[in-house]
Order: sequence, then structure tokens, then C-alpha cells
Amino acid sequence: MHMLFRTLLHMLFLSRRKPTLGHYDIARTRFITLPTDLDVNRHMNNGVYFSIMDVARFDMLVRNGVFGLMRDKGWYPVVASETITFRKSLQLWQRFTIESRLLGYDERAVYVEHRLVRPDASGEPEIYARAFIRARFLRKGGGTVPVSELMEVFGTPPADDELPEWIERWGADVALPATRAAAPSVWH
Repeated sequence: MHMLFRTLLHMLFLSRRKPTLGHYDIARTRFITLPTDLDVNRHMNNGVYFSIMDVARFDMLVRNGVFGLMRDKGWYPVVASETITFRKSLQLWQRFTIESRLLGYDERAVYVEHRLVRPDASGEPEIYARAFIRARFLRKGGGTVPVSELMEVFGTPPADDELPEWIERWGADVALPATRAAAPSVWH
């Protein structure tokens, strides 16, 4: 329930008061680790990171205008794959920022990077966790929005923001077959 509150707080109030962004600009969304975010080890639960990144992603989409474009066209995003690497734990009441940016596209999906950062002893940003999201856009009326149509609406990424080769391999490696019958069984 608290994640729904965080999402609505950002989408309806906070995001609209922040500066607007270009489609490929970095969005910085501030959070604090709450008691409801903790696991039995008294640090932020690994699953909560993904939930909070959802809130940060919506903040980015509202601020860069993509949310309005999606609403007008009857589109909505869904996560197809995600991966995260942890460096340090977030503790109760620690303030942190999620830096979110649209990385680019392959032939089927959109890629987003999230970095969870806090200032180190010298005040420089230190990465606590880094995640990559592979998402698709669907039509409310049914079907997938082709990447070519997305790029017509959102524009192409800056030339110096080429999608890294490893992330394209990752996207292909983690994709499931279109049908259950096509999926090989590894469990016996």
C-alpha cells in the first residue's frame, strides 16, 4: 500500500512541480528508506528496489512528457526483464536518489537504466545499486507498439548514446519464447 502512495505522490504532485526534461535526459528522483522498505536484515529489501524504481520511472515519464504521449495514444509500458547489481545496502532513514534514463531501443524493446546513489564522505555521488529494465509498450486496445512507432513519437536517442552491445545480448538471452509450447523444459 505504501508503494501505491509513493507512486501517486510523485505522479500527481511532486513530478509536476519539478523541471521538465527531454526524452533522453537523466531524471533524478529523491527518496528516503522507510521502515516498510526493510527486510529481516534491517536494510532495504531487494524486491523493494524494483518497486521504488517503478516510482522513479513514472517520475521520469511524467517529467519528460512521455506519460502524456502514452495516455493520448492509449499506450502503457510493461517490464519484460530486469536485472540489478548491489554494491551497498540502504539503511533505515537514509536519503537516496534514483537517477533514471532512457538508454535506447533494440528491435523489440526499450531499455532504461537506474542508478541508486548517495553522497560519499566527500559529497560525490556513490552508486549503491544499478539496474537495467527492458520494457515493451502495449496498446490498451491490444497488441504491441512497434519500436519504429515509439521512435517516431519519442525521437531517436542522441548519437553518442548508443545501446551497449552487452545489453542487447542480455535482452535476447533473457527473452522467453512467445508460446509455452516453444519453451524447452529444463526441469524434469
